[in-house]
Amino acid sequence: MLAGLGVTIRAMFQPVVTSQYPRQLLAISPRFRGHIKLLADADNPDKNGCIACGICVRNCPSGSIKDIEGEKREGEKRKTATSYRLDFTTCSQCGICVETCPSNAIDFSADYNPAGFKREDFHYDLVKEFEKRKKSS
Repeated sequence: MLAGLGVTIRAMFQPVVTSQYPRQLLAISPRFRGHIKLLADADNPDKNGCIACGICVRNCPSGSIKDIEGEKREGEKRKTATSYRLDFTTCSQCGICVETCPSNAIDFSADYNPAGFKREDFHYDLVKEFEKRKKSS
């Protein structure tokens, strides 16, 4: 009994390692890989940089990127993505889509806490997500 009491007393004077998660968020590692996100165009930060070429769709080993639709708008030289669907339930977060993107329009997000009750909660349209981020900032 004294041995157990000794362990308890020693533990009382050691620093606390537990974090109070909902109230106290942890620092995210700079190399953290969340689901992918679209980045802004270098020339025009109001639109996404995806040119809807489909290279990421062809190179995805998991088949997580379902389809990319794009349109060529008036006065622009290249297409702009209007729909970019990602099925995060099958994504292996390998990073091949990020590496092979010719316009550097894809990067990993810092969203580390996606939660949902259905598979459909993890089907993202990245163009809509980009528009939401743009409006909130």
